[in-house]
Amino acid sequence: MILYLDASALVKRFVAEPGTVAVNEIVHRAEVTGTVIICRAEVAAALARAIRTGTLTPTGAAAALQEFRAEWPRLVRLRVTERLMAQADSLAWSHGLRGYDAVHLAAAVVWQNTFGLQVTLATFDQLLWKAANKVGLLAYPSDLPALLEDWRRGRNAPQ
Repeated sequence: MILYLDASALVKRFVAEPGTVAVNEIVHRAEVTGTVIICRAEVAAALARAIRTGTLTPTGAAAALQEFRAEWPRLVRLRVTERLMAQADSLAWSHGLRGYDAVHLAAAVVWQNTFGLQVTLATFDQLLWKAANKVGLLAYPSDLPALLEDWRRGRNAPQ
């Protein structure tokens, strides 16, 4: 399996929260795992935000950031190019995506087209997940809306 991780999925590799176990399992099953280069800043920003909101302690967030930085070189890191940004522009418009979500979607699509093999996009963002399904990527988790609803209700919230 060729696995693309957006920031919402990648953060779960380093912070124990609902979905962490599932993301770690799919990463271990993947033959190749990658993301777009902007994800590095997104993950660091998410960890800094977790400190501000009290979700993580400064020590916990710093440890997660250190683990993330150690794993970063092992990920395939897709570059941001004019071609990728043009595709992101189109995808943002046609699917109503936020900017970085459109970049993630475009990167996964470009990666799939380059390999000529199916790419699975792991995300916990509903708009990005829906768009991934629409453009021919495999979206993970398989039923994100139901999973998020279960987590909101406190059911089946695996770490």
